[in-house]
Amino acid sequence: MREKGRPEAALSMKAAASWSVTPAEPYRFRPGDRVAVRRADVPGHIRTPWYIRGRQGVIERICGTFPNPEELAYNRPGLPAQPLYRVRFRQADVWPDYAGPPADTIEVEIYQHWLEPA
Repeated sequence: MREKGRPEAALSMKAAASWSVTPAEPYRFRPGDRVAVRRADVPGHIRTPWYIRGRQGVIERICGTFPNPEELAYNRPGLPAQPLYRVRFRQADVWPDYAGPPADTIEVEIYQHWLEPA
């Protein structure tokens, strides 16, 4: 979805609302915000990859709000819905031995309750 004068990657709050479920937690981050992924070792079904926990990245886009899959896995309603963000990380920040070009990145979709301001 592209808005006039804005790059496609910078999904606006208005555009994200069209992909949203209610009731939902309010958005805490916007594209360009620096965030850190919580470093937590919680039991059960977790959607956030282990290798990205504790790392810092930048919000690339807002994907919308969706029922929390960590709750849905246990047959609970997953409400309030959680904002989902695509976060961009530098490969060298994720993999200490990464030998590729310094500008290489990886993008991971992460729910808001896993993110903190960096």
